[in-house]
Amino acid sequence: MQATLPIATSADLLLALERLSAARFLALDTEFMRESTYFPQLCLIQAATPDFCTLIDPLAIPDLQPLWQLLANRECTKVLHAARQDYEVISLTSPSGPPGPVFDTQIAAALLGYPAQIGYGPLVAERLSVTLAKAHTRADWSRRPLSEEQLRYAADDVRYLVPLYLDLRNALEAAGRLEWLLEETCELERLELHRTDPRTAWQRLKGLDRLQPEQRATAKLLAQWRENTAMRHDKPRGWILTDDALREIAERLPASIQDLGRIRTLPAGVIRRRGAELLSLVEQGCGMADAEAPATLPQRPEPQQLSQVTRLMNFVRTQAQELRISPELLATRRDVERLVFSGHAERLTKGWRREVIGEHLAALAGA
Repeated sequence: MQATLPIATSADLLLALERLSAARFLALDTEFMRESTYFPQLCLIQAATPDFCTLIDPLAIPDLQPLWQLLANRECTKVLHAARQDYEVISLTSPSGPPGPVFDTQIAAALLGYPAQIGYGPLVAERLSVTLAKAHTRADWSRRPLSEEQLRYAADDVRYLVPLYLDLRNALEAAGRLEWLLEETCELERLELHRTDPRTAWQRLKGLDRLQPEQRATAKLLAQWRENTAMRHDKPRGWILTDDALREIAERLPASIQDLGRIRTLPAGVIRRRGAELLSLVEQGCGMADAEAPATLPQRPEPQQLSQVTRLMNFVRTQAQELRISPELLATRRDVERLVFSGHAERLTKGWRREVIGEHLAALAGA
């Protein structure tokens, strides 16, 4: 399968989709730009089957609805590597939302003992003995025309997904873990995972369950304000307010511009432009403390709790080594801390993890 010029007309798109639609699985990848925007700009869509590889130019084709219809076909498995970002881009562009079902080769590799965040290139090298070029990982995919090297790089991103999928699927079936993968990838199809409602933007933040009610209420308001502002101006949320600054504002609850100035993670320019807004949000958050539950995790755990977390994490690593599976996929430190500090860890009580690790951890923790 040789790289070709991107499909740039509706007629050629229909011809390509006719060939793609006959396949039982479809390797997919996208190239997009979002370094200076909130909303990603979809610049290229790559698709491959065992006997066909095509590149589709969404900047040139006014109506991609036939493509979205094909991707909505649940009789065809969609194969991607580290699918979450691609799914976010597709779900924001397609009226049909995220396509499914999905086979994520990164998750599949982690279930077979590879590092949880293994890259596509290293995995292809390991499983297929093919070395891929890295030169265009940060290319400007919105510029036209795309170079021959860019086209070859883009095609390689899906061309080798085809044999990689077949290889990993066979390995998972042999290990009895294909159902585990399907459980994991079902989560990727949740629309709310890819389209953030400003009212629930706080769910992206870590550690809120350690905050006091007035701090948590403030963090939620700040996250909602930041998301709305980023959307309105189409700028990355970190350009509006970084996670570290948001967290520090919520923890310190500043009452004046001078207090804001003492927050080291908050640039002076942000204070100058948005200081009054931030102080107003802090005041509102403090007034909403009664609607928040008490902190579920301690800000300063007891020494015996920390010792228990360490002991359980050692057990996780031992089990992961015996199962030949990535420890991070089996149970994270956050999972274990929740179990020790609050007696609950929802992720460990569902699906394949419950039997493999969750029940054992709960017994060891006395939960």
